[in-house]
Amino acid sequence: MGENRGNGQGNGQGKEQGNGQGHERGIARGTVEANGLEFAYLAAGPEDGPLALCLHGFPDSAHTWRYLLPELAGAGYRAVAPFTRGYAPTGIPADGAYQTGALAADAVALHKALGADSDAVIIGHDWGAFATYGAAAFAPALWRRAVTLAVPPMNAMLSSFFTYEQLKRSFYIFLFQTPLAEMALDRSFVDGLWRDWSPGYAADARAEDVGHVMDCLATPENTAAAIGYYRAMLDGSRHIDRYAAEQEAAAGQGERPVLYLHGADDGCLGADAVLPGGDNAAVLAQLPPGSRAEVVPDAGHFLQLERPADVNTRIMAWLTE
Repeated sequence: MGENRGNGQGNGQGKEQGNGQGHERGIARGTVEANGLEFAYLAAGPEDGPLALCLHGFPDSAHTWRYLLPELAGAGYRAVAPFTRGYAPTGIPADGAYQTGALAADAVALHKALGADSDAVIIGHDWGAFATYGAAAFAPALWRRAVTLAVPPMNAMLSSFFTYEQLKRSFYIFLFQTPLAEMALDRSFVDGLWRDWSPGYAADARAEDVGHVMDCLATPENTAAAIGYYRAMLDGSRHIDRYAAEQEAAAGQGERPVLYLHGADDGCLGADAVLPGGDNAAVLAQLPPGSRAEVVPDAGHFLQLERPADVNTRIMAWLTE
């Protein structure tokens, strides 16, 4: 794909440069201004297609969607996967906000900056799932459907989060509240999280993704930003009033149907804690009417990379219903 230049301000065009390497063939790189930040992104598909906004989590990057973007493009979507706030090459937010409301506001602003309409869909993994819940609930008219992976609505996991086994899995959240966090978050730590969270993922593939993560955490400021998501998660004093409405919406149920997918072997948030015995009742009770919750077998936390064919099939079927 050649370079396609625009100003990225509500006209559906960012600045894009093609990338023809490996399994990312046909995926372009671009930038767009939204919510006061310059977002870098990966994209595929026709510029006049409905937007499919794909949001990554921690410790991850926009490259996590490298298998889904071409599938969405083949179905006519303009599939865009931004690097989220603070993750290089996206900018560091001047307001220092990393609360869920800020992430939801970013998604809504990206919808406008990319020139999308009400046919848009939103897909989020991990922290991207939190952003998806918030954006879909805050501005339901913008999104036709939503998909979330690996993290259910907060209210669906509160009771199980405080079990001994889940607290062991979640040690990093508490570490990130301390001054030791920036020192701990290096390549070895990130690799360990990926190994524990997706134990069946091939080592060479894991190394590729960890490399992408470390590119996103290229500076101390980027590392502090990634940790900032978790500090804002447990410390309400870090929230700013500008995002109060989005923050409140993120805690609600919303109205746009959601497909929720969880890996059976997830070592970050155990499937037994979220969907015990495959029972999806607790998750569905916190999702809008018409939603669906499914366990993906033989997959861990990064299920979209471990089982791309299965996950892509489920997502595309949901979007075409």
